[in-house]
Amino acid sequence: MSETQSASSHAKMVPMYHYLTFVCVLLPTVYFAVQAVRDFSVGAVMMVVFGVGVILSTLFARIFPLGVQDRVIRLEERIRMERVLPAEMHGRLGDVSTSHLIGLRFAPDDELADLVQRILDGELSDRKSVKQAIRSWRADHQRI
Repeated sequence: MSETQSASSHAKMVPMYHYLTFVCVLLPTVYFAVQAVRDFSVGAVMMVVFGVGVILSTLFARIFPLGVQDRVIRLEERIRMERVLPAEMHGRLGDVSTSHLIGLRFAPDDELADLVQRILDGELSDRKSVKQAIRSWRADHQRI
């Protein structure tokens, strides 16, 4: 992929998942709920419960891999920081949160020390502020 990424354009949208899949599980669940209200029965209520379960499963099918991806990013960025940052900063690397590390993955090596110092000084408070502080964006085309 050769598309340019930036802080404002790096979010990954998968239309088949984000739009089609969710609609495909939501609409039947709403239909089942309407049917359960119109013609109450244990079977109708069970269909609503099943539909809610499918919606939750669909959401967790997205959330769980993102959590694993965050853990991998944390590991990759800590290894990169140990390699790139000056030795005097290594003692405080544990103070950089996972959220900050996720933002730092888009920073090139030559900007990393300055950004980490700004995080440690409390100047950059969250992942969004880290991403916005990056001057030369390092694209990530392999995320989920």
